[in-house]
Amino acid sequence: MSQNMMSVSSLNTKIKSLLEATFMHITVEGEVSSATYHTSGHLYFSVKDENSSIKCVMWRSSVAKMKFRIEKGMHIVINGSLGVYTPRGEYQFYAVSIEPYGKGALALAFEQLKEKLKLKGYFESHRKRQIPKNIKSIALVTAKDSAALHDMLKIIEKRWALVEVFVVDTLVQGSEASTQIVKSLNYADSLNVDVVVVGRGGGSVEDLWAFNEEVVADAIFNMQTPTVSAVGHEVDTLISDMVADLRAPTPSAAMEMILMDSQEILYTLSDLMQRFKRSIESKIVQSQHSLKHIEEMLLQSSPQRRLIESQREFRRLEDEFKRVINYKLERYSMQPSSLKDSFKQNIDFLLQQKAKELEYHLQKMKMSNPKLQCKKGWAKVSVDGKVIELKSLKKDKVFVLEDEQSKIEAICLSTVLV
Repeated sequence: MSQNMMSVSSLNTKIKSLLEATFMHITVEGEVSSATYHTSGHLYFSVKDENSSIKCVMWRSSVAKMKFRIEKGMHIVINGSLGVYTPRGEYQFYAVSIEPYGKGALALAFEQLKEKLKLKGYFESHRKRQIPKNIKSIALVTAKDSAALHDMLKIIEKRWALVEVFVVDTLVQGSEASTQIVKSLNYADSLNVDVVVVGRGGGSVEDLWAFNEEVVADAIFNMQTPTVSAVGHEVDTLISDMVADLRAPTPSAAMEMILMDSQEILYTLSDLMQRFKRSIESKIVQSQHSLKHIEEMLLQSSPQRRLIESQREFRRLEDEFKRVINYKLERYSMQPSSLKDSFKQNIDFLLQQKAKELEYHLQKMKMSNPKLQCKKGWAKVSVDGKVIELKSLKKDKVFVLEDEQSKIEAICLSTVLV
């Protein structure tokens, strides 16, 4: 066995000693490709140039001294030293201080294109189209196997599963992505859908850069269909977001923003049904009260009721008359017999007159009774509920005979005029 052979741990230890002793106080400049402010207070980030990148870390005590926050695409200058993590044989740069060098190449390109499109009127609010409130069809321009598409379809199923969905597959990152996105947008615009959503999930500035290309901005600006840009995370703001008719912070949020909520609609319909039911019940109660009032009025004005009241009034007058007569009889009982006889004759005459008058009123009252309108042996003839003359009956005609007690249905066998 060779005497120069060593273990992996020994090799990593020697490398650690060599690197840390050689690169103790150095300054590095580069472009930030990713940055994460951890909840612990530490800052983890990467810097790169055209050919390579390196992972960096800044501990909480140093982060607290910084006057600004680093962001992806920022060109920075870092002071610190190299360190090696022996268990994995990985090295990284331990930053002590960070200073801005200027804007990174991508950031500068972004600002330049942003200003160019602004002058062309691409961001003007008055030219942006309204997103329809009732969306029946939608085109999703994204990678068919992406998590972003999965998330959007999940929200569609949850909120409004009735919408018709067209998935337009396209590259969303890489050098060819912008060309494919333009073709996919043009195809989606030809589908005659209500709205087009273009987007993808989160990533680095490089991953999302296709949506900062001028050709993509031109395609979105020239769309005839209302278009939503849903690219990256909420903190990512891209050229496509500024040109589109609506910017969504994430693909899932785009579906939340533009689609109706089926549960909310069901709740609204349920509330409307309850209100309609209460309204109908209230109208029924009001109609019942009105019907009862009309019924009472009809009863009060009916002939039968008036006859009963007349009979009561006649009985009252009869009792009053008897009382007055008895009073006068008692009063004149003490008078001489001649006067008494004369008075008796007068009283008898008056009684006879009143009896005749009473009989007259009784007969008149009986004549007013609907049930006594028909004389014995006579009946009312009607056809289809209408009273007719007997001579108007035709042979084989069905008619009704009715008196105060009975009603029969008959058919005319023949007609004879007398």
